[in-house]
Amino acid sequence: MDRRTVIAIAASALLAAPLSAFPQRPTKVWHIGFLSGGARPADDALPAALQQALRDLGYVANKNVAYTGRWAEAQPERLPEMAAELVRLPVDLLLTSGAPAAQAAKDATSTIPIVFIAPGDAEGVGLITSMARPGGNITGITDLATELSAKRLEFLTQAVPSATHVAVIWNASDRAMTLRYREVEKAAGLLHITVHPLGVRRPEEIDNALATMTQVHPDAFFVVSDALTTINRQRILDFAASQHIPAMYEYGHYVRDGGLMSYGPSLDDEYRRAATYIDRILKGAQPGDLPVEQPTRYYFLFNRKTAERLDLAIPPQLQRRIDEVIQ
Repeated sequence: MDRRTVIAIAASALLAAPLSAFPQRPTKVWHIGFLSGGARPADDALPAALQQALRDLGYVANKNVAYTGRWAEAQPERLPEMAAELVRLPVDLLLTSGAPAAQAAKDATSTIPIVFIAPGDAEGVGLITSMARPGGNITGITDLATELSAKRLEFLTQAVPSATHVAVIWNASDRAMTLRYREVEKAAGLLHITVHPLGVRRPEEIDNALATMTQVHPDAFFVVSDALTTINRQRILDFAASQHIPAMYEYGHYVRDGGLMSYGPSLDDEYRRAATYIDRILKGAQPGDLPVEQPTRYYFLFNRKTAERLDLAIPPQLQRRIDEVIQ
C-alpha cells in the first residue's frame, strides 16, 4: 500500500468519525447577578421581560446564562452585604434596580460591570460622571424621575382643579427620592399649591403619614415610588379609597391595583433595554463608555372605576393624554 493510499484512508476515517469522538469546547455560561431593594418574587426569578429579551439575544437559562437574585425587601441596610455576596460568587455582571441597589453594587466592586435601571437621577445622586460617559464600570437607564415630578403634579391638578393642598409621601432616607420630592415642592410653588411633606423611612412610619393626612385633609396626594412605598402600596391605596382622596403615582402597577392615575416609564421597557446593555458588555464593550439612556416613552394610566368612586370628571385635555384606561 503506497503512501497516498494510507493518507486517503486516514482522511476518510477522520471524516466518518462522529463529532462526539472529538473534544468539544465547553459553552461559556455567563453568570448575571440581580440586586434590588424591592420585594422578593415568589419564584425567586428575575423579571420576565428581562429574561425574554435576553433569550431573544441568544442567552438561554441553564444553557449559556445563569441568574442569581438578591432582594432587600425595602431594607436598604441589607443591600451592601447582598452586593458583596454576588461579587463573591462571582458573577460576570450585576444588574440593579433602584438607586440604593446601584450604589451598593458600585461600592462592592470596581471591576465587575454594572447595569442599572430606575435609579432616578443617576448623575444627580453621583452614580455616574456624566450621561454621555458614565465612567468606571457602570452604565444603564436613568428615568428622569426628578424632572417628571413636576409633570405628574401638573396632571394631578388638572384632574382635580380645586386642589390647593397636596400631601407628598416619599422615602426620606433615599437621596434619589428626596430629589423627586424637592422637584414636587418647586413645581407646587409655581402652581400656587401648598405641599404637606410626609417623609417616611420605615414601614411603620407610613401609618403615621396616613394618620397625619386625616388631620390636614389634603385635596390630593402624591406618592413617590421606591421599594418602601411599593411594597406597602396596598396600605396607601386602601387609605386613598377609604378617605376618597385622589392620588398620583409614578408607575402603572399602582393604577392596576386600584390607584387613580400614574405617569411614568414602563419597567418592562427598561428591563428590555437593559438586556441590550448586558449583551454589548458580555461581548466586550466597556460599561463606562456606553452612554446612559433615558426611556423613550412615558405612559399615563387612569383607573375609570376609581375616578367614578371619587366622582371625578376628567377634563378633555387630560383625557387626550391617557395611554391606557383601567376599567
